[in-house]
Amino acid sequence: MAKKIRVGIIGVGNCFSGLIQGIEYYKKNRTKEPIGLMHPKIGQYSFEDIEFVSAFDVGVNKIGQTLDKAVFASPNLVKWTKLPKSKVIVRESPVLDGVGFYVENRIKPLAKPTPIGILEKQIIAEIKKSKTEILVNYLPVGSQKATEFWAEIALKTGCAFVNCLPAFIASKENWAKRFKDKRIPIIGDDIKGQIGATIVHRVLARLCDDRGATIDKTYQINVGGNTDFLNMLERTRLESKKISKTQAVTSQISKDIHADKVYIGPSDFIPFLGNTKLAFIRIEGRMFADIPYSIELRLDVDDKSNSAGVVIDAIRCARLALDRKLGGYQEVSSYFMKHPLVQETDSDAKQIVEDFIKN
Repeated sequence: MAKKIRVGIIGVGNCFSGLIQGIEYYKKNRTKEPIGLMHPKIGQYSFEDIEFVSAFDVGVNKIGQTLDKAVFASPNLVKWTKLPKSKVIVRESPVLDGVGFYVENRIKPLAKPTPIGILEKQIIAEIKKSKTEILVNYLPVGSQKATEFWAEIALKTGCAFVNCLPAFIASKENWAKRFKDKRIPIIGDDIKGQIGATIVHRVLARLCDDRGATIDKTYQINVGGNTDFLNMLERTRLESKKISKTQAVTSQISKDIHADKVYIGPSDFIPFLGNTKLAFIRIEGRMFADIPYSIELRLDVDDKSNSAGVVIDAIRCARLALDRKLGGYQEVSSYFMKHPLVQETDSDAKQIVEDFIKN
């Protein structure tokens, strides 16, 4: 019987709410075929082996709550299934740059936060007490300083680190080296969706390139109605996000496209969409005999299901890396993340994951 995978969550928001409720959904429906899982088992580990043993957030309405209650607290929107009672208490996380201008009134951080030096000691004590082995970073886009704080915590506590947002850690050689030197696995950066806008755009771009067609122009416009999209109205928080999404697509094209011919990025917040994300993708180019072609696509997906469907595998691969004492950047990142240290084609990246699982 596989041992439990002891996971700590940084940011008890919509993305995590989808992950924990999704796992509970599968537990309640064991008799049905598990639709939607890329890997029912990874090594000896099933989705049922994932256990959330610590959690950290900045919201005044989540800190001090049990995890089963905190995942339903405002502004979270995911309400798929009831959760069993949890003994895990959500602890305070430092704000740093984790709360943007547009979401401050919704997230509502503590009026008097604990001084960061004291808070760091409390967090390390909680991780050790709970025997957390893997930290999953689910902070909002634009949280570079806050992500660096948690990467340092991972290094100090020996926890594997799964970085789900576009704050570049795993894809920076200096950070990757520090994790390698400590023999701690890191997977990142910026989680791909299971059937998300970027993965679909990548595959279409690769298809055109593989078939000998030229891509002259392309765009990807995304809109949604959750706090993720509200947060991204603050354009200064989007620099790394746009880099991550753009490089994920352009890395699949053999010929350079001028920067002013590519637009890929979040575009607007539409409140009534909730967790629904709409992506509008267009590719224009030329094929045989210099004849023009165009592709236009509309993608309608649940944003949080998209994230959870990939993170559930990244967590289990991080556990395998710990079991095998593999420190540093993990190559499976190229399949799970938009901005890995090394970009691969999706077929090659998938094979890397399959080879990793088989050891």
